[in-house]
Amino acid sequence: MRRETQNILLVLLGGALLKISFSGLYLRYVQKSLLPLLIAAGVIMIGLALFAIIRDIRRGKAVDDEHGHSHSSRSTWLMLLPVLAVFLISPPALGGDVVNSAADTNQTQRSRNLLGELPSGDVIPLSMTEFVTRTAWDESGTLDGRRVRLTGFLLRAEGETYVARLAISCCAADARPLKVRVTGDVPSLPDEQWVEVTGQVVPKSANEKNSWVPSFTVESFTPVAEPVEPYES
Repeated sequence: MRRETQNILLVLLGGALLKISFSGLYLRYVQKSLLPLLIAAGVIMIGLALFAIIRDIRRGKAVDDEHGHSHSSRSTWLMLLPVLAVFLISPPALGGDVVNSAADTNQTQRSRNLLGELPSGDVIPLSMTEFVTRTAWDESGTLDGRRVRLTGFLLRAEGETYVARLAISCCAADARPLKVRVTGDVPSLPDEQWVEVTGQVVPKSANEKNSWVPSFTVESFTPVAEPVEPYES
C-alpha cells in the first residue's frame, strides 16, 4: 500500500478516536477515566500522518511502502473497518444478550471492606454493583426495610423479569453482568427499556444457588433514557 493511502487511513483512525471522544460515544466502549488517553492517541495519529504527508510533499514525490506485499495491503486496509463502524454504524452499548449469555451473574468484588454506611433518607439511590454486593455479603442486613432506587434495563428470561446492568473494569470486552429479579406490579415495557425502580430487597434472597441474584419488591417503575454512561465501573 502506498504511503499516501496509509497516511489517509491514519488520519481517519485518529479522527474516529476524536469523534467518539468528544461526542461521548467512547462510554459505550471504555471507562470514563480513559478519555484523556483516547484524545491523546487520536491527536498523535493525526499528527504523525500530517507530518508524513508534509514530508512527502517537500520531497516532491510519494514514497512507496518498503514492503509492498499484497498481504500487507490487505491487512492495512483492515484498519478502515473500525473507522467505518464508528462513522456509519455507531454500535450500541452492550445489553441483554450479554447478560443472558454470561455463565455467571452478579460477579461482584466480594470484599467486606467495600461496605460502608448507607446514607440517610427515605429513598437511597444505589448503583447495581453496591446493591448486589450488599445483598450477598452484608450479613447485618442494613438494606432490610430500606427503600432503594436502582437504574438499569429490563430483561426477561425463563418467565422472570429482571433489572440488569453491565459493569466494566476497563472496557466493554471485560463487561460483567449484574441483575436483580423484580417482583410486584411490573408494567408491560419492552426488553432493554431503561428504568428507574424504587422498592425494597427481599431479605436473604441472594444466595449461591441463584448466583447471588437478589429479589426486589418494586413499588414504582419509571421509564428513563439510556444513561450517558451505560456501564458501571
